[in-house]
Amino acid sequence: MIIVTTNDIPGYRVTNVLGEVMGLTVRALNFGAGITAGFRAIGGGELPEYTRTMHDSRIEVMNRMAGEAQSRGGNAILAMRFDANAIGSYTEMCAYGTAVVIEPLPATTPQPAPGAYPAPTGPAA
Repeated sequence: MIIVTTNDIPGYRVTNVLGEVMGLTVRALNFGAGITAGFRAIGGGELPEYTRTMHDSRIEVMNRMAGEAQSRGGNAILAMRFDANAIGSYTEMCAYGTAVVIEPLPATTPQPAPGAYPAPTGPAA
């Protein structure tokens, strides 16, 4: 499954648009990790407990989104985005994009840019 944040994929063409797909999760830190993060916040800096939770959440929502696209027959997702919100003391993470079917473009010989001279061919003088 190819997942990109762009609206197209160089070298491929979209043959079918299957619609929006998404993955969603709501997470909370366990009690001990929440207390530890609270003490770390007093001194400032990164809170590894929250970083790990957000990282794991992103992986989970990407997998759910890709699974939905695959179940619809898609082999790629375009314009993928993340969204995160706080709901009380919980964190909601969402990934969404457009499920599509893509196929590689046929290989073509590169053409020189207009006004450019083609590279010489044959034996050097």
